[in-house]
Amino acid sequence: MQAKEKSFNLILPLILIISLFFLWGMANNLNDILITQFKKVFTLTDFKAGLVQSAFYTGYFVLSIPAALWMKRFGYKAAVVLGLLLYALGAFLFYPAAAQREYVLFLGALFVIASGLAFLETSANPLIVAMGDPATAERRLNFAQSFNPFGCIAGILIGREFILSGHEPTAEELATMTAVQLEQFYQTESQAVQGPYLVVGCVVLLWALLVLWVKFPSVATQSAKQESTGSWMDYKSVLTNSRFMFSVMAQFFYVGAQVCIWSYLIRYGQDTVPGTGEKTLANYLLASLIIFMIGRFMSTALMLRVRAAWLMWIYAIINVLLCAYAIFYPGHSGLLALVATSFFMSLMFPTIFALGLRDLGAQSKAGASLLVMAIIGGAVLTALMGLMSDLTSIHLAVLVPMMCFVVIALYARFADKIKHT
Repeated sequence: MQAKEKSFNLILPLILIISLFFLWGMANNLNDILITQFKKVFTLTDFKAGLVQSAFYTGYFVLSIPAALWMKRFGYKAAVVLGLLLYALGAFLFYPAAAQREYVLFLGALFVIASGLAFLETSANPLIVAMGDPATAERRLNFAQSFNPFGCIAGILIGREFILSGHEPTAEELATMTAVQLEQFYQTESQAVQGPYLVVGCVVLLWALLVLWVKFPSVATQSAKQESTGSWMDYKSVLTNSRFMFSVMAQFFYVGAQVCIWSYLIRYGQDTVPGTGEKTLANYLLASLIIFMIGRFMSTALMLRVRAAWLMWIYAIINVLLCAYAIFYPGHSGLLALVATSFFMSLMFPTIFALGLRDLGAQSKAGASLLVMAIIGGAVLTALMGLMSDLTSIHLAVLVPMMCFVVIALYARFADKIKHT
């Protein structure tokens, strides 16, 4: 009877934690819409538009270790609450940024949002890994992460319906506008982000209050002051662990590949399939996220019979080939090839995360924070792809995510051999 009551008491906390995967997925993929919107509002190059992701993922990099140390001092629940509060604050900052129509203010707001997400991801991922048998950690985390694409899809739908206007004047049409018309156009497009982000901020703030109010199990609330986890000595230890550091490198390149493809998918379509509107191309991005979600569930099921690292190696090789096709055959078929990569990306983040934390024991919190810091790949490599696009073309710039998948394939082979030696 006590066991049933204990399980029942875990239901609401579990729902709240799983919802975090939804909430940060929504924030991540709203960025893909923002790149298209800001490129229009501020007439940016591909490199400068890519700074949306650079500002966002730098927040992860800067706050991941502080998040781990915060968890050590106050526990998982406190990290979740603080992360949600920072997320809400960043969303609210979109209102004055749009009113001022200053690109740098938008980048600052995105940095604040990502700072909050660093707390959420640093706490939620290792908590899922810790709650159960280490032998099934990859499958368990893949299942939890399967709810992340629902948030990603929500982010694209919100952006498509409430941010993108479908009004895409050419350079010639802009040149014929009067100064008043031009100012009105830019102001209207800039203010399109205010309403959606105000709503997002309110929802996230409500969720923070719910987490604060609901009683969580002791594993989520206890301080780790008496433990060695999260201390600077833990970081010294994991930084000298070559197996773990290969996981960090693989995560860096995975996040870079994912963010590059999703950030520039609309841009790729605009350049290689002329005449296709931004709202139509947003549907291709939406399709990417739907098959990403399907891939998560299917891959989790496949892991019942197939080794996680071996499956990831196969997926990475397929994505190398799909990216190569998008490079050599730009156009509608190349666009579809990029969409297809999402299915095979689906298992990579949680699998690399779980494989990286394997056997770290008391150093898992420090390891988790470094794996979250590796998300900086989304900042560095997206900017690199934008720069390459400016210097050559967007389809040639797909070389950046293709090389990322090469690194992931090498890591997957390495991890599979280590696990079975």
